[in-house]
Amino acid sequence: MQAIVEQFQTQVRGATTAKTALRIRGGGTKDWYGNAPVGAVLDTRAYSGVVAYEPTELVVTARCGTPLAEIEALLAQQQQMLAFEPPRYGAGSTIGGVVASALSGPRRASAGAVRDFMLGAVLMDGQGEVLRFGGQVMKNVAGYDVSRLLAGSLGTLGLIMEVSLKVLPLPVREASLRFEMGEIEALAKLNDWAGQPLPISASCWHRGVLSLRLSGAGAAVEAAQRKLGGAALPEAEAFWTSLRDQRHGFFDCASLWRLSLPPQASAMVLNGEQLIEWGGAQRWLAADAGAAPQIRANAAAAGGHATLFRAADKSVGAFHPMAPAVARVNQRLCQEFDPAGIFNPGRMY
Repeated sequence: MQAIVEQFQTQVRGATTAKTALRIRGGGTKDWYGNAPVGAVLDTRAYSGVVAYEPTELVVTARCGTPLAEIEALLAQQQQMLAFEPPRYGAGSTIGGVVASALSGPRRASAGAVRDFMLGAVLMDGQGEVLRFGGQVMKNVAGYDVSRLLAGSLGTLGLIMEVSLKVLPLPVREASLRFEMGEIEALAKLNDWAGQPLPISASCWHRGVLSLRLSGAGAAVEAAQRKLGGAALPEAEAFWTSLRDQRHGFFDCASLWRLSLPPQASAMVLNGEQLIEWGGAQRWLAADAGAAPQIRANAAAAGGHATLFRAADKSVGAFHPMAPAVARVNQRLCQEFDPAGIFNPGRMY
C-alpha cells in the first residue's frame, strides 16, 4: 500500500506545482452530487481494505477506496451496522465517498449524521503530506476535531485516505406503521412524538401517508405499537431501503431539491411534489432549478437551507450560498489544507 501512497503523493505534488485541478474520485457513484467535477482524476479505488475492526469496541477503520458493500457485509457478520445508513447508489460506492459526501439515510434523525460517527481520519493535503486526526477509540476527544470537518467537504480539503467510524449493534426488533393524514397533521404528529420516549428510527410522509419505523428492544417496540396504533406497513424493509438508496418512485424526477429545515417548521407552500423525512427536518421537493430564488428564500425564512440535489443544469449553484462569516472560515480552511486550490475546485462553491 505504501507504493500507492507514493503514487498519490507524486500526483498531488505534480498538480500543486503545475497548479492544475485534481478530481478525487472513488467509484464515481456520486459524480452528479454538488457542482460539476473538473480536473484530472485521482482514482482512490486501489487504496482499499479494512485496516482494523474491533466489534467489542464498536469501531471500524478502512482505507478510502474500500467498497461500502464490503464494510457492511463485515459488520453484518457481527450484527452491527453503520447507523447513519449511507445511501448505496451502486456497487462502486466507497467509504471515502460516503464520508466526503456525508449523505445519510432514514435513520439519521434518531442515530445521528456521518460526522457524529467520525472518530479519526488520515488526510493527504495539497503538499502531499499525510496528516492524522482523531483516533480509533470513542474516548479520543483531544485537539481540534478535523476528522469531523472532513465529513461533507466533497474532497475540497484534501484526499481522505483512511477513516475510523463508530458502529452500532443492529436493532433487536423493528416494526413499521402507516397512517393516512395530510402534511400539516403529519408534521404536528411527528413533533409531538419526538418529545415522547418512543423508539422511532425513521419517518416518511408522502402523498397523504405517514410511515414510521420503530426500532429497539422488543418490549419498547411493542409498547409503541400499542400506543400509536396505525396499520402495519406492507413490505416495510423494501420501503425503507428504497428511501435509503433513493430508488423510491418519488426520486425518479428530472430536478430534485433537498430542504434542510427545523423539524418544527410549518408546512411550506411550494410548487412541486414533496416527500418529508427525518421528523420534518429533511424535505424533498421535485421542482425546476429555475425556481431557485424562491425555494432558497422560503427555506432561509424558515431557518434552513436548500440544496439543488439533482438536476441537468446547476448553473444556480448546487448548495445554498454561505453566510459571509462562514464563507470566510471556509476559504481559510481551504487555503490552509490546499493552498494551490487543486482539490475538486468549484465542487461546492
